[in-house]
Amino acid sequence: MLEGSEPCSGPFFAGRNQGHLSLSESDHAVVPAGDFEMKATIERATLLKGLSHVQSVVERRNTIPILSNVLLEATAEGQLRMMATDLDLQINDSVAAAVDQPGSTTVSAHTLFDIARKLPEGAQVQLTAADGRMTIVAGRARFSLGTLPRDDFPVIAEGELPTQFELPVELLKQIIDKTRFAISTEETRYYLNGIFLHVAEDNGAPVLKAAATDGHRLARVTIERPNGAEGMPDVIVPRKCVGELRKLLDEVDGSVGVSLSGTKIRFDLGQAILTSKLIDGTFPDYSRVIPTANDKILKLDPKAFMQGVDRVSTIATEKTRAVKMALDRDRITLSVTSPENGTASEEVPGEYTSLGFEIGFNSRYLLDILGQIDSDLVEVHLADAAAPTLIRENDKAPALYVLMPMRV
Repeated sequence: MLEGSEPCSGPFFAGRNQGHLSLSESDHAVVPAGDFEMKATIERATLLKGLSHVQSVVERRNTIPILSNVLLEATAEGQLRMMATDLDLQINDSVAAAVDQPGSTTVSAHTLFDIARKLPEGAQVQLTAADGRMTIVAGRARFSLGTLPRDDFPVIAEGELPTQFELPVELLKQIIDKTRFAISTEETRYYLNGIFLHVAEDNGAPVLKAAATDGHRLARVTIERPNGAEGMPDVIVPRKCVGELRKLLDEVDGSVGVSLSGTKIRFDLGQAILTSKLIDGTFPDYSRVIPTANDKILKLDPKAFMQGVDRVSTIATEKTRAVKMALDRDRITLSVTSPENGTASEEVPGEYTSLGFEIGFNSRYLLDILGQIDSDLVEVHLADAAAPTLIRENDKAPALYVLMPMRV
């Protein structure tokens, strides 16, 4: 059995999972009432919305057939519940439906989603499951898809989730947007493949910190510790979970319920619930790389700076993406030299009063950070051409970034 997943019962069933468009009259046999495993009618837009939430969890290639499926459960209360999982991450959603026969089945998630997408707007979609098939009828279109038994569908066992708190949707969006670009994609350093959440004290004030790093740059956001988060374990929320959560946040208002233990985390977003395993590893002590004595301060307009970096990096080679920054009193010159493409330079306005020197950065990393600066002013705290550089809006800003320079 795969670790950490519990089927409702029985072994995995490797059966038919391919759908086909049914055109012959013989396929239109009427199933006697009462023999349905499930029967429900749902508006196409409602079905599409629910499926769009859950299907993106499903991997396109699966060695275990049932992991390609979405679990559909029609309830007597007039709800169609949907669930999809990849054994590490699970999304449940619930939408309104007219239920003739409560019941459940599992069917190919991507196929059903593609069908729903292509059905005409405003169509009423009838879903009927019986004898190992699901029939989908909308207007003159009719599909018959293979199903797999609901009892074989694996469910992530949450266990106890002792830490529970709420975060406003907008704040959670901000936490994710200002950190996730720095998440590592290097699988060998799996403990960096997510956002690190931990509680701490800043000058005696209780805070919650979110951090991500790939070894080249670090992003950290600090917020007031929410009620209920005291005593929470340090956790690393996986990259895929962060991505799915961010998509769901665009469709909810108010606040999100967060429940977690040392191994699992759950986000309650109204109709949708996202449950994920946490990364089993230790996040490095990132506070050691945050410079505290960088005394060369550069202040500039992040938008103008970003546009300048973007323009000169047009000719940078894909491999290095290096951009050089030459600093003189109130004069900042950006330049790129590429053996294949030539050279580019641009002066950008800024405020700088320290000793002049040159420093290089990866332009992509620099643009990622500047893209998250909301104010009209950004502070760049420098030490020398080899030391980590600190970037932030000001010393009161919740977000802070550290970027390692490059040799150019």
